[in-house]
Amino acid sequence: MTDWTARTDRARQWFETLRDMICAEFEAIEREAGSTACFEYTPWKRAAVEGGEEGETGAETGGGTRGLMKGKIFEKVGVNVSTVVGSLSKDFAGTINGASAEQNAFSATGISLVAHMANPHVPAVHMNTRFLTTTKAWFGGGADLNPPIPYDEDTAEFHAELKAACDAHGADHDRYKTWADDYFYIPHRKVHRGVGGIFYDHLECADEDAWEANFAFTRAVGEAFLAVFPRLVRRRMGMEFTAEDKVRQLEWRGRYAEFNLVYDRGTLFGLKTGGNIDAILMSLPPEATWS
Repeated sequence: MTDWTARTDRARQWFETLRDMICAEFEAIEREAGSTACFEYTPWKRAAVEGGEEGETGAETGGGTRGLMKGKIFEKVGVNVSTVVGSLSKDFAGTINGASAEQNAFSATGISLVAHMANPHVPAVHMNTRFLTTTKAWFGGGADLNPPIPYDEDTAEFHAELKAACDAHGADHDRYKTWADDYFYIPHRKVHRGVGGIFYDHLECADEDAWEANFAFTRAVGEAFLAVFPRLVRRRMGMEFTAEDKVRQLEWRGRYAEFNLVYDRGTLFGLKTGGNIDAILMSLPPEATWS
């Protein structure tokens, strides 16, 4: 099996760079609103997973950093970067691309972001990109917009920025947009989680050229997110809102929580591979209601 360690490290360095750029931009927005809020960073170390390979306990299994900010504009925003290695539990390995009970070694590095906003007119958002290895190696990720009160202008601008990133790298935007629509859907509610974006997975890296191309596209997705989302925040963050708007936001957040706890594969992967519980569940909103 190819040793992907050096490429995993390159991907990790990019995810950390992207985190730093995003956090700086979000803090700048808080400054513009007269807030002194800033990110607090908590490092964590991964424990070996029960059911992994014998002898894994005590080995270097990675970890990450959880960044969290609660401010005037960003009611709660988490930006996490993690890099973990080890062995998948044998019953879970068969659900992961390129893994099996007999070949259950893996590595994963990625950035995950969820922002819940104070003003109901400002869309919440999710972004995640990652690089994983088993007997195969691949990139995945995407970004999707989750406004409690949708605006067609914002939706169109968000999709246009992601489409431009796809087009520049020969990626099939229509396919990835449809994938996001299908994935971010709450079957028991028969509603979508938001207004979509893109979602892609299993961009496999069979050779060096494929790895470089997929890595370049993944970087472009992160840069597109950084270009468009702060514009949307600045456009809406000063708008007046009513008590009814807030009720609408809190009910919508309940739907968001349902999806992440019941259907989200990233949440399951993190819990099954010994991830940091607080980092995994930072996607949950600070407050929500169910009627």
